[in-house]
Amino acid sequence: MSKNKFSICIPAYKSKYLQECLDSILAQRIKDFELIILNDCSPEPVEEIVLRNTDPKIRYFKNEKNVGAYDLVDNWNKCLEHATGEYIIIMGDDDRLSADYLAEFESLIQAYPELNVYHCRSKIIDDDGNDVVLTPALPSFEYVYDSIWHRLRQLRSNYISDYVYRTSALRAQGGFYKLPLAWGSDDITAFIASAKKGIAHSNNPVFEYRSNQLSITSTGNDLHKMMADMSYADWLGDFIKNNPPHPSNKVIYQHLLKEKVNYMHQKKLYTLMLSMRGNPLTKAKMWLNTREKFGLSIKDIGVALAKSKNSNRS
Repeated sequence: MSKNKFSICIPAYKSKYLQECLDSILAQRIKDFELIILNDCSPEPVEEIVLRNTDPKIRYFKNEKNVGAYDLVDNWNKCLEHATGEYIIIMGDDDRLSADYLAEFESLIQAYPELNVYHCRSKIIDDDGNDVVLTPALPSFEYVYDSIWHRLRQLRSNYISDYVYRTSALRAQGGFYKLPLAWGSDDITAFIASAKKGIAHSNNPVFEYRSNQLSITSTGNDLHKMMADMSYADWLGDFIKNNPPHPSNKVIYQHLLKEKVNYMHQKKLYTLMLSMRGNPLTKAKMWLNTREKFGLSIKDIGVALAKSKNSNRS
């Protein structure tokens, strides 16, 4: 039997916002949770910050060696090994939860008790914690191919911390799905968890994602991100082949069968565009030199370069 209803886990490396993150978790209105902190052998004062907090809900662990950003999902799965809760959440070390985060998910679980994965809307905040924007509103419930289609069309945004998983089901599916830099791992893990029963969403933005220059979206090796996109495409092909749709998803399923190659190519173009925001000409040269490895054309690189310039102006 689980010792707690929820396990909230932080694979911690950055210290700048860590205390703010911890405060938001320890201030939860619902108290039936444990807080697992896994220090990824950080050179920053992560341990000092954690040990200042004496709440008995905290369970502290430290890696003997740094796992690093490329293998980030390994830390998610180490947290999963330590978790005793019936449900598990992975938190970023610079993000925040509203005080009603667990209460919102408890209500969602009560409404859909048979599911293995639940999701909430998110609020994007800046470095100073100020509100920026909300992620799109979602239906209260959907089957997996609706989720996949909307995500591939870039009609929604999500982060690892706006998902709550049934711990036993997540372990049964092999844990969090590993891709380099966790680039797409949140997507695929949720798709697998919702493959049979679907996913429920809350439109209350109880998770707060800090958009800053230290996040993997803003940093990380661009070639590794493209490698992750290639693996994502391979996974999607296998998943569609092996998972028949719910009757309500048949039209979307047939569409995905026909268009999955195009969608995954668009995903690669998006990664290209993101990579060029910092040093576009240098990055364009890099992609020209590696285009055959990743199935890119000169036109693809030119289109991404133009989009990155337009994005920087807006």
